[in-house]
Amino acid sequence: MTTSPRLPIGAARAVAFAAALALSAASALAQNRGVYPLGMTATNSGTVAAPGFTYANAFLFYGRDESKGPDGETIATGSNAVLMDMNTLTWASEPIAALCGLRLALAATIPIANNSLASDAIGSISGGGGLADSFYQPVILGWIFSRIDLRAAYGFLAPTGRFHAGASDNVGSGYWTHTLSLGENMYLTGNRALVLSAFQIYEFHTTQEGTGIHPGQTLSLDYSLTQRVSLRKDVQLQVGLAGYDQWQTTGRSGPDLTPAEFAARYRVNAIGATANVVLPGRKVNVGAKYLKEFSNRSTFQGYSIQIFGSLGF
Repeated sequence: MTTSPRLPIGAARAVAFAAALALSAASALAQNRGVYPLGMTATNSGTVAAPGFTYANAFLFYGRDESKGPDGETIATGSNAVLMDMNTLTWASEPIAALCGLRLALAATIPIANNSLASDAIGSISGGGGLADSFYQPVILGWIFSRIDLRAAYGFLAPTGRFHAGASDNVGSGYWTHTLSLGENMYLTGNRALVLSAFQIYEFHTTQEGTGIHPGQTLSLDYSLTQRVSLRKDVQLQVGLAGYDQWQTTGRSGPDLTPAEFAARYRVNAIGATANVVLPGRKVNVGAKYLKEFSNRSTFQGYSIQIFGSLGF
């Protein structure tokens, strides 16, 4: 279990924050995020993996120290940390000339997660680690044009992570999620060095096992503006700005929800920096992002550090 830094907060505020987080983790009555790991696809969003097999790994850390109300007010402070190690294997076809260069692909992501919740007033409250919910994309479609790349996909999240209603060591969500996504690379210069990328994904959640709660649907947006420069032959550096947004688009439903819980809609915003080293000839890509959240609503607020890499075979 990862322990977040202790914060100099009063006991009453710590207990309030702990209660809000514990309610979310144990029973999902206080849904506060979608299932998509925000910021993960902020760069090169329209790119489909090279033909053949590609293995990608992403290490994601989300640290949160504030609970925000519906108007962005700080309700309480405390500490919460989520660590995720995402392992993705992708297969992609060669371009199909008869279909405008369409490329077909499919992917499977197996995540290992660790989360912790602690209060300065009462210490450790909850935490869990292990296999989290796995994500599968059986249909990925990609096109490459002179000034734009496009990628569209259908995927689903399977509740393979441990979940028991009311437990304090859950790793999974306890429900299935279906997703539709679209990614775009828009090249602003003729040499394709300056690129504006965007990734949109919509989540359709099912009812949570053991609670009867149907989470609200979620729309997420990742984006970046990056410049690629050649450091030497077959070594390129890509640097720029990156960010993410997430909106809860529908209310939750289910037993024992209060009118305020039904009316709540979370909103997440973040901006930061990204750097990426690409070795095209070796099919290697490594990089990192730092993203700071701001002006969140009805959810927690903090920051994210992401380290990623991929290798083609």
